[in-house]
Amino acid sequence: MKIVSVVGARPQFVKLAPIHKAAKAAGVDHVIVHTGQHYDPMLSDVFFEDLGIGAPDVHLGVGSGSHGVQTGAMLSALDAVFDEHRPDWVLVYGDTNSTVAAALSAVKMHIPVAHLEAGLRSFNRRMPEEHNRVMTDHAADLLLAPTQVAVDHLAHEGLADRTVLVGDVMTDVLLEVRAEVSSQPSPLLEELGLTPGGFYLATIHRAENTDDPQRLAEVASALAGLDKPVVLLAHPRVVAKAAAHGVALDEGSLMSHGPLAYADLIAAALASAGIVTDSGGLQKEAFLLGIPCTTVRQETEWVETVDLGWNVLANTAQEIAAGVTRARPADTDETPYGDGHAAERVVEVLLSRRA
Repeated sequence: MKIVSVVGARPQFVKLAPIHKAAKAAGVDHVIVHTGQHYDPMLSDVFFEDLGIGAPDVHLGVGSGSHGVQTGAMLSALDAVFDEHRPDWVLVYGDTNSTVAAALSAVKMHIPVAHLEAGLRSFNRRMPEEHNRVMTDHAADLLLAPTQVAVDHLAHEGLADRTVLVGDVMTDVLLEVRAEVSSQPSPLLEELGLTPGGFYLATIHRAENTDDPQRLAEVASALAGLDKPVVLLAHPRVVAKAAAHGVALDEGSLMSHGPLAYADLIAAALASAGIVTDSGGLQKEAFLLGIPCTTVRQETEWVETVDLGWNVLANTAQEIAAGVTRARPADTDETPYGDGHAAERVVEVLLSRRA
């Protein structure tokens, strides 16, 4: 069997790693296509190296652009890739422009499409990611859901017959990396002279928090006013936006730092007193690491993190401060994201359902 995986952004590279490992173990021919949606080395190349994936088989190099320009460039390039490889499955990941472009290209060529991390919903139609995930779910032939909540969303949309609950593949990676780094000091702490539990770790990247000058200034000011140092792992796009808006990312408690390799990110998160983010992946990683999380959004797809008390939604400076300094949540034995073997189930399902 041949699977073509299409990825383009940091969270997708993390999800790709256990799939690639499970595919190799099952003797599956696994072709990796990198669209180039994330083209900064710290958000792209280093993940392939650190997660043991190896270089992608195809790199489209589409780079940045508006949603239409970027998605169109991917569509144009992917048709030829799929025509050359003619896989049994095209596997798409998450909710990026790479995801919806690959799904549209494959279904129009009558190649079966499987969507990993299907069924997540924010119910916020202003989010580009929400449109990407909904369109991909309704186009795909097989929906690989990470949680029971996701399964229920798909059933509500009439897609139950295409849905399989497999668990969350990011959990597979997180559990493995956590075991590797838990006994080692965080390189970030050594670099910045921080102490375990003496700082907060932050990532802010979504358009709703960064594109408007007033909003970015409000978020930065909230972080700068917290009671401990805040290390903001700033994507190059965010640095550029801040510079263009005249927003300081290094004042008060706030200090900016470049993105980290995945293992270093997990080590830093483990050593932190809390996480402030608008990233879906980091919300979940914080939960799995037992680190309180404050999410700078009005909703989250990972509702289990909120329901179990390890994540709170916050938007104003006051809400962010209250969320970050709240009492530590009660420990939980709940495992809503699976047992760390989701990738093996994905490959088993794809093998059993190939045409």
